[in-house]
Amino acid sequence: SFINQGKNLLSIDNGNYKEWLEEKILPDTRLIIEPKIDGCAIALSYVAGVLVKAINRKGKDKTEAIKRIKNIPYRLPVDISIQLRGELYDPNFRGTTSKSLVAGYLRKKVHIGKGLSFCAFQIFSTNLNHSSQLKELEQLGFKIPEFEITNRTSQVDFYVQLWKEGKLFQQYPTNGIVIKVNSRKFQKQLGETSNYQNWAYAVNL
Repeated sequence: SFINQGKNLLSIDNGNYKEWLEEKILPDTRLIIEPKIDGCAIALSYVAGVLVKAINRKGKDKTEAIKRIKNIPYRLPVDISIQLRGELYDPNFRGTTSKSLVAGYLRKKVHIGKGLSFCAFQIFSTNLNHSSQLKELEQLGFKIPEFEITNRTSQVDFYVQLWKEGKLFQQYPTNGIVIKVNSRKFQKQLGETSNYQNWAYAVNL
């Protein structure tokens, strides 16, 4: 079944990010800082370069609705089979409005997906580092999130402050930022629970 019917669309834990960094992350770990986009999680499956299925977090088939989103390629530039994850959101609205509009569209309460945008940020079943995954997704024609890279956990506070002041990731409806471990090897070591990816952590307002 396609990525366990949504089971792999894990949430990201949040709370005391300083504690998470101190307890689990080495001080000189390369980290990727991304916007926590307020929308709906979607996983896409391509076979031989063609979009065959899209599901939401609950594992429900949303393929037909997703095919109408303009910036999601129906056919990739190369005939590869790939499964990926991203967020469907409305860039024209802030906060929870974006999420409720997308949810309405996916439930067929709103029939036009005009204005909605998809941002891809994770490839399933890959050994690529996170920054390499983003690069790969961009080369395949997906919109990827704006992101920052730091090699020191002590710099995370700086990005948190920038976001709180509205100076970071302004083009997205965000409800926080996400700190991600770049190394795929370290990601695997940190693993995941039934609910969360242990290698990523959310900082909410």
